[in-house]
Amino acid sequence: MASAAFLRLPSSSSVLPFKSTRPFSPQSLCVSKNLSFTVKASTSLDYPKSASISKSNSSSWKWKFEGNSVNIHFERLEKDGADDRPRKNILMVPTISDVSTVEEWRLVAEEIVRKNGEINWSATIVDWPGLGYSDRPKLDYNAGVMERFLVDFVSAPDSPISNFVADDEYVVFGGGHAATIAVRATKSGSLKPKAIAAVAPTWAGPLPIVFGRDSNMETRYGLLRGTLRAPAVGWMMYNVLVSNEKAIQSQYKSHVYADPDNVTPGIIESRYELTKRKGARYVPAAFLTGLLDPVNSREEFVELFAGLEGRIPVLVMSTSGSPKRSKAEMEALRGAKGVSKFVEVPGALLPQEEYPKVVAEELYRFLLENFE
Repeated sequence: MASAAFLRLPSSSSVLPFKSTRPFSPQSLCVSKNLSFTVKASTSLDYPKSASISKSNSSSWKWKFEGNSVNIHFERLEKDGADDRPRKNILMVPTISDVSTVEEWRLVAEEIVRKNGEINWSATIVDWPGLGYSDRPKLDYNAGVMERFLVDFVSAPDSPISNFVADDEYVVFGGGHAATIAVRATKSGSLKPKAIAAVAPTWAGPLPIVFGRDSNMETRYGLLRGTLRAPAVGWMMYNVLVSNEKAIQSQYKSHVYADPDNVTPGIIESRYELTKRKGARYVPAAFLTGLLDPVNSREEFVELFAGLEGRIPVLVMSTSGSPKRSKAEMEALRGAKGVSKFVEVPGALLPQEEYPKVVAEELYRFLLENFE
């Protein structure tokens, strides 16, 4: 998840003989500027009374890309009935990993949509192409392709967002790489949200952050990527290195979740099933080897957020249990331009799934401060 990769390289590999004295750990996260808080799991706010969600449904949208028609899975949560309150939509985008799924945002979405504040918030959660419950065609996935998808999902003539919300009244909540891709698209003007919340944002793929990006390593990444995408041997390697219940459980317990006791058999089984879907290896092959990285360095990462200075409110949510390397990236962004608020919550790389109520409270606080 986020910067996690469910990958175990054999000690002697004929395909990609990596050598490193550094332990494998997930990639970079980050955060930022004017305001800093630490949020305890017991945090409670004097929010408006909550209401029940009267409408929740799943649907699909066809994304047209380079001659392909890709079925994109998305889910909507909202309250039914006439309402005089202004309506705004939250676009929630999952982290990018082998087991990326809309499920990580569901409980957060429910918590926020139930609130009865001055604004009637609804939520749209979308799976990336090639991940979750969306189609997984054999595309040449890279950060540009993913950014193009996100922009199309919001701004295409038949966009699910435009169908539900008038006048582009939406905000974006993203986790991991998704947050950074959303920031990049917003900086360029391709996306025009009213605010962004980056939850445990990351920018570097699992292998590049450990082994670097010199020409020799890039060649090896290319070999691994090509092997994983190959018709027969690709599935074999993917099943050995990635699509493995023990490997998924190990990663979740080591750094995806902060508390190993929160990693249930049901979660592992659900995520394992995602790795068995047709075409499941294509996006992970790109993610593991750095093709989905929105930037190539910490400096570029900081500059992305700086590009939003004075334009829109930006929240960055750090986690107290982040891996050391991820935490270092967060600290590098403390005080950076473009980030209007920084908070720390319990969790590791997937706080929105592990501690949904705490994350929802902080996100709703952010909405209250900027829109109500």
